[in-house]
Amino acid sequence: MKSTIFLWLLTCAALPLMAQKTIEVSVSNPSSQARKDQPVVLHLDCYGQDFRSALVTCAGQEMPCQLDDLDQDEVFDELCFLADLDKKEQKRYTVTLYTEGEPRPYPARVYAEMVMGNSKDKKLKKNQQNNYIESITARGDAAYTYNLQHHHGVDFESELNGIRIYFDARQTLDLYGKYQKRLELKETQFYTDEDQKARGYGDDVLWVGQTFGLGAFRGWDGQQPTLVEPVRSRTQRIISYGPLRTIVELVDRGWQLPSVNGQKTSPVNMTLRYTQYAGHRDTDVDVLFNKDVSDYCFSTGIINVKGSEEFSDKKGLRACWGTDYPSTDTLKWKRETVGLAVYVPQKNIVSEEPANKDNYAFVLQVPGSSMHYKVNYTSVNEQFGYHSADEWFDYLKTWKRQIEQPVVIRVKSEE
Repeated sequence: MKSTIFLWLLTCAALPLMAQKTIEVSVSNPSSQARKDQPVVLHLDCYGQDFRSALVTCAGQEMPCQLDDLDQDEVFDELCFLADLDKKEQKRYTVTLYTEGEPRPYPARVYAEMVMGNSKDKKLKKNQQNNYIESITARGDAAYTYNLQHHHGVDFESELNGIRIYFDARQTLDLYGKYQKRLELKETQFYTDEDQKARGYGDDVLWVGQTFGLGAFRGWDGQQPTLVEPVRSRTQRIISYGPLRTIVELVDRGWQLPSVNGQKTSPVNMTLRYTQYAGHRDTDVDVLFNKDVSDYCFSTGIINVKGSEEFSDKKGLRACWGTDYPSTDTLKWKRETVGLAVYVPQKNIVSEEPANKDNYAFVLQVPGSSMHYKVNYTSVNEQFGYHSADEWFDYLKTWKRQIEQPVVIRVKSEE
């Protein structure tokens, strides 16, 4: 045991000799409300080296961090860590980057999974499938991509939420409601069994059909949303598994968008990147195109849950609170109450459409080739969440203020 400790101390002592870059970063909270688990992301390409490991400290204490390879070229592009800040507080962090070693292991606070369907191992239960994959691509003329994956598409979660995205032209976000703050999807795979339910595990809480669900990105034909079809191919892939954020992407190649002023459009390639941070119930959505799409219209929004109460500030925040069955099987499932929300920057909004039986919709524009928005939800099952429309809508007002008044990140010095 003593020799093990000695070797560990020697290893730690050697680490500073490998350091290639030390960066001092200050993170400030400009608001009068405390912030928890605020993402701090540093782009590494400007430093011109292939960094293989990193150490982040604050006041001499090690902080969990994460290195991510966004373009999958085996070179880390970004470093991420999470900051807890009191109101008006500023903290200073030291980031040390190394050209050797491996990313340090930290406890997982997020999870992501893709599993192929139709396992031949008949001994495995429905929520114990293990035919794991990291990426899947289907041709645009594939007959029924919805059933290619076990739970119908990639899923991911933080301690507060759980989402799966259907692998078909809808690309809809379907929701998992939790009772407790913890990671669960590895155990339930969106198919919670009776024993797990008895132990307080969550389950599917939303029926989505052909609707937006929670903030799916769609086309717009001048009157209504259109699905992401036809395409030459569609892909789902996991870019990062954690431990502080998971990143998944949907890639639609050769998407033939609705016509513009009666003129047939040329196909575009679109990447939808979903980033889920630990400690967050909201999810970041980045929409990236391979060319300028300023002349096109798009759409997003949320499902009009049966009998739901709507909230809108008419400035990019739209939400609802409602109750419905999450399945057409009303004998097996209980009614679920959820709060849903989408936040879109005003610069991207063409119009806020009146509610119809399916959706609360926004018509969108994408100046240039990219845009960013956020989605958010709660389930009334949560012991830690919101249990009325008023509570949910009040929280969303605070959420929007925090989005529009982010923490301030400054790189103070480099060596």
